[in-house]
Amino acid sequence: MKFNTPTSTALYSIEETIKAYRKLSQKNISSVIPDITVDQALILIVISQSDKSQSEIADLVFKDYASMTRIVSLMISKDYLLKTIDKGDKRKTKLTITEKGRDVIKKLKPMIDKNRETALANISEEELQQMYNTLRKITSNCQINK
Repeated sequence: MKFNTPTSTALYSIEETIKAYRKLSQKNISSVIPDITVDQALILIVISQSDKSQSEIADLVFKDYASMTRIVSLMISKDYLLKTIDKGDKRKTKLTITEKGRDVIKKLKPMIDKNRETALANISEEELQQMYNTLRKITSNCQINK
């Protein structure tokens, strides 16, 4: 397959797909919880499912550490998260979801499922697996420490 312009490459299509999915997700999430972003919702879900540090969460959600710090501060001000000092190591902090944050996750769960269902409609399991395998190869090809 020959590509003549940057906008006709597979990588451009991946970026376009991600942006379209984020736009769909934000629209639907905002209809349920008006003051939360896709990134904030994702961070709440990641925290609810694992006991990771703020920097580990930043890596999982593809945010640089400065952005993650800003997002966490905003989420604390919205009463979605609490940040406490680790009793064993004063240099570490722990992020905990508040009751309001847990309520947000509960309300968003059906919307997140709907977003995925909408985005993946008419795509077979075989196609999904092939796409996943191809994306893993692209990621591997791009990794700096090859």
